[in-house]
Amino acid sequence: MVIVDDDEAGQKWAGQVHDSLDGKAASLAFTRAKTGKDAADHIGAGYGLDELEPLELDTDVALRRAKVTWADTIEPEPVVWAWEPNDEGRIPSGSLSMAAGREGTGKSSFGMWLAAQITRGRLPGSFYGRPRKVLYVSVEDSWRHTIVPRLLAAGADLSKVGRFEVVSIDDDELTLSLPADNALLEREVQFHDVALVVIDPLMSVIGEKIDTHREREVRSALDPIAKMADRTGSVFLGIAHFNKGAGTDAASLITGSGAFKNVPRSVFGFARDDSDENHARVMSQVKNSLGRDDLPSLSYVIETAQVPTKKGVAETGKFVFTGESERSVADILRDTRGAPDEQDERSEVDGWLRDYLNEDGGQAPAAEVIKAARVAGFNESTVKKSRARIKAQSVRNGFGKGASYTWALPHGIPMESMESTFEKPDSMADSMGTDDLLDFDSAIEEDDLPTLSCSCGEPISEIRVVYGKTMCVGCERRAAS
Repeated sequence: MVIVDDDEAGQKWAGQVHDSLDGKAASLAFTRAKTGKDAADHIGAGYGLDELEPLELDTDVALRRAKVTWADTIEPEPVVWAWEPNDEGRIPSGSLSMAAGREGTGKSSFGMWLAAQITRGRLPGSFYGRPRKVLYVSVEDSWRHTIVPRLLAAGADLSKVGRFEVVSIDDDELTLSLPADNALLEREVQFHDVALVVIDPLMSVIGEKIDTHREREVRSALDPIAKMADRTGSVFLGIAHFNKGAGTDAASLITGSGAFKNVPRSVFGFARDDSDENHARVMSQVKNSLGRDDLPSLSYVIETAQVPTKKGVAETGKFVFTGESERSVADILRDTRGAPDEQDERSEVDGWLRDYLNEDGGQAPAAEVIKAARVAGFNESTVKKSRARIKAQSVRNGFGKGASYTWALPHGIPMESMESTFEKPDSMADSMGTDDLLDFDSAIEEDDLPTLSCSCGEPISEIRVVYGKTMCVGCERRAAS
């Protein structure tokens, strides 16, 4: 609890206290005297500490100040690599890293492998020869049946692996929530001199009030973690899932906002190569902000391992690197485009979108559709591509900053609605020149995919077709000249 003098100097001091302790103290409560200027006046008037009044800080004024540091006063330093196999830096010390892939590719097993190497002092890099402790946050997997057997199979020193949890005053188990629990996490990292923190999956510990598809909101959780890693020198490894997109850039396929790829210093993609007779898997480094961006992909397998326990033998998987790979994760993702499971995913989103629009009478505001799609597990790009496949129209309502879009199935928007939206005149050719037509076409949403083509091969937008146009804008201009 902080008692603040009731004057401008007191407010400024309170702001400095808040700025220095924010994210470090478990909680901060600012109070002021019930009467008078300060604590002495409060107590002199016969009031107790429990009668102090809560104070809301003017944070916009109190917590911001300008600071300039000249570059010649900053001592340059080389990058310290926590993981540097074959003298190729992959994970910097004191950084946030991401391991992402589809279900069953082995990304969580990589986290176990990394933890085991660090607890034994075997990881090539700054931790080599110095066994260090690891904290593990697991939201989905069982410690008894999955995590401990995998750690044993990986050769970890279990006495150096800690299960990090957040509990209530009554010792009830809670879910770690970032950034609310940052101070709790950092305190344990520093106290135990932890070298690695694994969070599996990272998405599940982002605070419930944060929209994980909005970059600015996600950054409010990830930026403090990156700074925590820098302060402590520890590596924070987040495990992430791919979304249902069909792209080949592993970083862009991470579920959620772009912050999950933009904030980390290093990002690894994982994929299973079904074309390989040995069912090899591939790990590619798709981001390496502080090192080479052309590092070779590595192949690995998940071997079956038997771990003896007091109640019998537990069978589990063991992550084993087998060397460099000629194929990358991007190659594998490219080869799986159009595969049966990918077609199933397209059918799933297409069916969902048709049902959603039909339930709303055949049409719905695009913003609402995209929001509902995210809840259903489809990202914005995926559902926009689906709209094009099912031939749903995207009609702009209004112009300028206040414009909005409506998505409609072919039967969803009556012609009179489209006419009122675009104010179609009796004779398009008489009232609009080719330049006007070009401007008119710009009213269509940028990603609207036309389905008809001009004789020259160029696409004709759906709106031009509605008005009886059979040529693209270019051909129409040439014909007019």
